[in-house]
Amino acid sequence: MRISPVIFGCKSTRLSDEEKAFYRAVQPWGFIVFSRNVETPDQLTALVEELKSCVDHEEVAVLVDQEGGRVRRLRPPHWPEYHSARVIGDHYCENPERGRRIAWLQSRLMAFDLVKLGINVDCLPVLDVPVPGAHDVIGDRAYASSVSPISDMGREAAQGMLDGGVLPVIKHIPGHGRSMVDSHLDLPRVETDLDTLKQTDFEPFKLLADMPVAMTAHVIYEAIDASAPATTSKPVIDGIIRDYIGFDGLLMCDDLSMKALSGDFSQRVQSSFAAGCDVVLHCNGEMDEMRQVADALPEFGNEAFKRVQRATQYWAASGADDESALRDEFERLCRSSEYKSDPTEAHL
Repeated sequence: MRISPVIFGCKSTRLSDEEKAFYRAVQPWGFIVFSRNVETPDQLTALVEELKSCVDHEEVAVLVDQEGGRVRRLRPPHWPEYHSARVIGDHYCENPERGRRIAWLQSRLMAFDLVKLGINVDCLPVLDVPVPGAHDVIGDRAYASSVSPISDMGREAAQGMLDGGVLPVIKHIPGHGRSMVDSHLDLPRVETDLDTLKQTDFEPFKLLADMPVAMTAHVIYEAIDASAPATTSKPVIDGIIRDYIGFDGLLMCDDLSMKALSGDFSQRVQSSFAAGCDVVLHCNGEMDEMRQVADALPEFGNEAFKRVQRATQYWAASGADDESALRDEFERLCRSSEYKSDPTEAHL
């Protein structure tokens, strides 16, 4: 059975005939939904089913960016309000036990929301370590500004997803916190020395290297490879992500349409796979771009497909938790502080 190592977005709240035909021809491993694809729970459930019906394989990944705070595709009034990572980090600063519990609860509750819709992958937690003066593309999406709380809360958030049968995606490996520009619009360059990167930026990913899926950073680390961002850098993927960090899970790239990457879409795809990515991601649903991506796709590599199989085993792991009781606990714990989340939208 053919499965292509790609995740595609779509344009609207239902599929066009052109999109259906394209997905059937390409057989992508997965899909990703954004705010533009969302109206109501019934509509989104129908769209997810429509996407899944376009491929022949059963283990179809359906992704969303539902971090809480600025980055949430599912919003009130149909879905609950969830906190940014930094708000959870503020709880952690007051009481680490409470912060860890809130991190787990928020992810577990999000997993309840997602599973009802047929969504089985959430692109969280953000493990980036921000530094003073960095661009706010990460900002309050980070739990804190130091390794220990980020790692603690990141693990709890990831575990909450896993306990709900949803795959978490740790991002943006090996670290996006020093970026002085928005990688959606420009290519960040990090000049920090390798020892410092290992002690700070890379460390949360090293501590969560057992997670099943990670997303790359479109960031150049000059101490490792001054010519290519992590997504398309074999020295970064082989030497840092796979070797030093020790991550052996499924490695997907960040969105190929971001302006941090150069070259046409065929070059971006080829460079990502040549560097060591297992799966590529294209989000905006633009048909001309998707066709270019599809034309450049290789077959799934043996090791990459084994990583897919290991990751998707978690979809059967949902526990029998009491949703109502967990929501009550979450509200009670969150009321013990005055912090509020930022409702402003942000990108992947």
